[in-house]
Amino acid sequence: MDVELRFFATFREAVGSKTIEREYAEDATVGDALRALETEFDGLSGQLLEDGRVRSQVNVLRNGRDVEYQDGLETRFDPGDTLSVFPPVAGG
Repeated sequence: MDVELRFFATFREAVGSKTIEREYAEDATVGDALRALETEFDGLSGQLLEDGRVRSQVNVLRNGRDVEYQDGLETRFDPGDTLSVFPPVAGG
């Protein structure tokens, strides 16, 4: 199934695009997608996951809802889903 992936700030720079589309198996999870992204893009390697969880301060939203309030990395995709990945933000 096709999933649209959206990246922001430094993650957008690492990917080289604001959005990309990837095709995943029907039983794919958010964790599968994030692991694949860390492998595919050098600039994302080690930036998304830590100790089997989404890294602290990184926000991952499936269709606008934080995956931590769904099933975490085990959140499954539905056809046409959008996954948005936000890097840590600092400043004030």
